Amino acid sequence: MSSSVATQPSPPSPTTDPVRVQRSLISRALSRPEVGALAAAIAIFIFFFAIAPPFRTFAALSTVLYASSTIGIVAVGVALLMIGGEFDLSAGVAVTTAALASAMFSYQFSLNVWAGAVISLVIALTVGFVNGYLVMRTGIPSFLITLSSFFVLQGLNLGLTKLVTGTVATNDVSGLDGFASARAFFAGDINLGFMTVKITVLWWIVFVLVGTWILLRTRVGNWIFASGGNSASARAVGVPVPKVKIGLFMGVAFLAWFLGMHLLFNFNTVQSGLGVGNEFIYIIAAVVGGALLTGGYGSAAGSALGAFIFGMTTQGIVYAGWDPNWFKTFLGAMLLLAVLVNLYVKNYASQRK
Repeated sequence: MSSSVATQPSPPSPTTDPVRVQRSLISRALSRPEVGALAAAIAIFIFFFAIAPPFRTFAALSTVLYASSTIGIVAVGVALLMIGGEFDLSAGVAVTTAALASAMFSYQFSLNVWAGAVISLVIALTVGFVNGYLVMRTGIPSFLITLSSFFVLQGLNLGLTKLVTGTVATNDVSGLDGFASARAFFAGDINLGFMTVKITVLWWIVFVLVGTWILLRTRVGNWIFASGGNSASARAVGVPVPKVKIGLFMGVAFLAWFLGMHLLFNFNTVQSGLGVGNEFIYIIAAVVGGALLTGGYGSAAGSALGAFIFGMTTQGIVYAGWDPNWFKTFLGAMLLLAVLVNLYVKNYASQRK
């Protein structure tokens, strides 16, 4: 007598690879933080190219790139800091602080300008460390901590410069030892044959590449995104959030110092009231480039596109013969539009995962 045996379906092999849905090229492109800024940069370039004949020259392009680089250098650090979930409202005056410190130490103590630059770098990094440490130690929002730093540095810039030099500007440092090499390094010109550009454009590209490599190719980059996305969860999985954020504040301070050295060696002297308001320009460049105010999202390349848009707009308005007083209106509208576009792109990317 035979009995029938029911055949059970065999369970799926544990070695079977999960089915992956291949995303389209358009879907992958739209998930990038800087896609909105790239589209805006292309549109603005075509617009000014069409309506402003002077904008079409290589000399105009050189001017646009220079204006963009002086914003973009610090904007790289600000973008990384924003991805990490923090703000630095002292970045604008920190640039001036670095330049003033370098100039006054070099001139008043008859030092080689490179020695003054190194002393200034130590001061800048200390300011960045203090900002980051206070944010992590007290839990006070970075907006308030760095706003306090903004006022402290602004007062020191004005008060100490007047006390040391008797005026609102530093002495001319062009006659000091090491000036020629420092000028070549921080403020030299590069002849490309068809046009001449400031060396700050080259340094800007270098800093963007370094920032992109850190974010996309290193463990620190993962830590930055995790710290900005959800710091509590990041801590739970072993991310050293305090060290990451303090390091980001010091990164902004380093880039502010670098731009300060450019200003000093490009103009030989520095006005103590410079830099006020530039911190918002750096943040705008980062936001236009795809960084979210809530943290955890953005890119270094996007900050470069945001800075380039700023450079094109400031110079394009002049080349078009428009009243430059309208620039702030355009800037505000561009910021609002960028925030809306970035939010849409982020939500779209989240739904397509």
